[in-house]
Amino acid sequence: MSESRFRAATTGRRTRRFLVGAATLVLATTGLGACQSDTTGSPSGSRGSQGSTGTTQAAAAPAKLRVSSSIGDRTDAVPVDKQVRITASGGTLDSVSVGSPAGALAGELSQDSSSWTASDRLEPGSDYVVRAVAERADGKKVTRTSRFHTADLTLAQQTYASVAPLAGETVGVGMPVIVTFDVPVTDRASIEKHMSVTASPRQPGTWHWLSDTEVHWRPKSYWKAGSDVSVDVDINSVPAGGGIYGQESRHVDFAVGDAHVYKVDAQTDQMQVFSNGKLLRTLPITTGKPGFTTRSGIKVIIEKFDSKRMNSETVGIPAGSADAYDIDNVQWAMRVTYSGEFIHAAPWSVGYQGSSNVSHGCTGMSTADAAWLYAMSRRGDVVEYTGTDRPMTLDNGYGDWNASYADYRAASALS
Repeated sequence: MSESRFRAATTGRRTRRFLVGAATLVLATTGLGACQSDTTGSPSGSRGSQGSTGTTQAAAAPAKLRVSSSIGDRTDAVPVDKQVRITASGGTLDSVSVGSPAGALAGELSQDSSSWTASDRLEPGSDYVVRAVAERADGKKVTRTSRFHTADLTLAQQTYASVAPLAGETVGVGMPVIVTFDVPVTDRASIEKHMSVTASPRQPGTWHWLSDTEVHWRPKSYWKAGSDVSVDVDINSVPAGGGIYGQESRHVDFAVGDAHVYKVDAQTDQMQVFSNGKLLRTLPITTGKPGFTTRSGIKVIIEKFDSKRMNSETVGIPAGSADAYDIDNVQWAMRVTYSGEFIHAAPWSVGYQGSSNVSHGCTGMSTADAAWLYAMSRRGDVVEYTGTDRPMTLDNGYGDWNASYADYRAASALS
């Protein structure tokens, strides 16, 4: 149920909505230079007012107005991670606009109006126009205009982030935030500094890198039921290492539903179903038989299928072997590991449910019980398994809860 990856069709310049960025600027000959001044005043040799003593008083010339850019005079293409900053001396900035066909670059004037600093980063392969209106000490306004072009980036030089949960999704209390990149990130710290997760009510949490292409965030404890969560992956034009830059910033809002926690005991072959701390039902189940032991630990529902074909070859059991199977219509199936463990209806094993473990690792129950559980469950609901000596791992599904918070946080690039 991962999010569809967006990639532009071209391998040269790309067109996309204008997002947060930063850069300095290349200046046109008639535009802002490293230091330009405006010295308009009384012409040389002009007469001033006549004083009572008959001497000529020279008119006071206004202070020279200088409008400067943050990079001076350069004619090469501007890297997308450079910051645009315009400053004025001998006067103040009245307004600054920096724009391209993709849109305007956000920025702010300083409190004393002596400088303007971009709060956005630039798009690659784009033409920008800078227009600065400044006011001299004598009140006269002067306009300076310049143009610059940013460096082109191919798709191979950009990494796009996919985010789970999806925007507007309601998930269970065990759901991690998952960000996956289509081009590896080698400067993890640079990217992580520009990603954040905020929740209401507030809950502490941390990032955890599983690889150069996948990073998760989880709260210290399970999400509080009813939380509203916002994810900001503000990586557009941020260096990702090795000449790679973030391709597009992402913002995702999602909600956390009721606290569903299902407790499976592989010794007693029972599942206790809790919602918001209240025991709703206890269901007879069966788990993995010897040689196919179900993993113990904390699992999270990854995806749901009202009907799914299950073939033993997908989990390494060859066709024709004594344990081979190929079931076309397994009902009410909910995946809890990438390696193939599901909770599902198993009408063929009802006689063993509640007393024996006869599955190939899945958690089987009656069709009626599976339908009831399926109807109330959602992605991110927690299933806690005990009773076996085979441990769950962090990377076999949403296994984020199978490490202490301190150990989990140690895999943050900023820890």
